[in-house]
Amino acid sequence: MIGHNLTERELEQIENTYYNNDRLERIKDCFIFSCYTGLSYVDVKELTLNQITIGIDATHWIFTKREKTNGRVNIPILPQAMAIIDKYRDASEKKENSLLLPLCSNQKANSYLKEISKDCGIHKNVTFHVARHTFATTVMLSNGVPIETVSKLLGHTKLSTTQLYARVVETKISEDIQNLLIRFETKKKKAMEVLEG
Repeated sequence: MIGHNLTERELEQIENTYYNNDRLERIKDCFIFSCYTGLSYVDVKELTLNQITIGIDATHWIFTKREKTNGRVNIPILPQAMAIIDKYRDASEKKENSLLLPLCSNQKANSYLKEISKDCGIHKNVTFHVARHTFATTVMLSNGVPIETVSKLLGHTKLSTTQLYARVVETKISEDIQNLLIRFETKKKKAMEVLEG
């Protein structure tokens, strides 16, 4: 469902929450990784170290195929995602299957995300799918990344699919401007009251 994304503040709240409990810390890390790469649950779960390579700009990229569409997707790795790769790299190198991140079933992951969002005071139904929406809207579009680029990063075959995310951003801008106008109006009324008082 479009519109289910975290705000910048909510994303920071989750990022800045640390767990001694390995299970919650791992899910939190995998979720944050998805928020900064746009990869879906299954694509994060299947990610291996050999899909991480040096890109055209001499920085780390993820070169993978989307499970859902089988389409190729190449994603430059943002520092927040790189920190998570580095955190789990040693453990991944020791495993025979070479899967990079320690992800349990989607159902369990979503149940742990409920716990995490409750701990952070976030009153939204936070599931793994929310991470992909957060990447598109909060991380990319809200920071001025062009929709065509976001579309490529998400592995969308049609730009119209990505435009749904842009509508979320426009709706948010509209709400923010409406709130601004209300604040202007309130200030104006107070100024008038002072003058009349």
